[in-house]
Amino acid sequence: MYELDWSSIPGALPFLWRGMKVTLLITFTAILAGIAWGTVLAALRLSGRRELSWLAAAYVNAFRSIPLVMVLLWFFLIVPAALERLFGIPRSSDTRLASAMVAFALFEAAYYSEIVRAGIQSIPRGQADAALALGMTRAQAMRHVILPQAFRHMIPLLLTQGVILFQDTSLVYVSALADFFGVAAKVGDRDGRLMELLLFAGAVYFAISFALSSLVRRWQARLAA
Repeated sequence: MYELDWSSIPGALPFLWRGMKVTLLITFTAILAGIAWGTVLAALRLSGRRELSWLAAAYVNAFRSIPLVMVLLWFFLIVPAALERLFGIPRSSDTRLASAMVAFALFEAAYYSEIVRAGIQSIPRGQADAALALGMTRAQAMRHVILPQAFRHMIPLLLTQGVILFQDTSLVYVSALADFFGVAAKVGDRDGRLMELLLFAGAVYFAISFALSSLVRRWQARLAA
C-alpha cells in the first residue's frame, strides 16, 4: 500500500517559489493587458459603427469558442518561431514565457470584454447625455464619466475572472514552462513523490483562490451595503 511521504516538500520550496513567481507574472500581466484590450473591444462593440462592432464581436466569440489549452499550444508554436524569424531571437524559456503571456492576455480579453460591456451598459443613458450636454465628446464622456462608474461596479467580476485566470495558468505545462504546477510535477517526478507534490500544489492553489474569493465576496457585500 502506498504511503504518503511529505519529507521532500521542504527542500522543494525554493523551486516551487520560483515557479510561483512565473505563475504570478503570467497572471498579473494577463489581467492588466486583458482588461485594457477587453475595454477597447467593449467600446468597439458598443460603437455605432457596424463593421467595428462586428469585428469585435467576432474576436470575442472566436476566443470564447476555443479551449484555452489549444490557444496556448498555438502561441507556443507561433510566437517563438516569429521572434526567431523576424528578430533572430533564439527559442528559450523567455520566449515560451512571452508566448504564454500573449496567449493568456488575448484569450482573457474576450471574457473581460463582456464584463466591461455589461458594466458600461449598466450605467444610465442619462449620464452620457449629461456629459455631452456639458460639451464633452463621446470619447471624453466614456473616459471621464462612464468608465469610472462602470469599473466600480465591475471590480468584483473582474477579480473573480482574475481568480479563474490564476487557476488556468496551470495549463502552461503544455509549453514545458516552469510555472508553479510544472515545477511541482517535475520535482515530484524527480524525487519519486509525484502524488505528494501535486497534492501540495493543489492545496496551495485552493488556499490562494479561496482567500481571493473571500475578498471578492467582502467587496461585493460592501458595494451592496
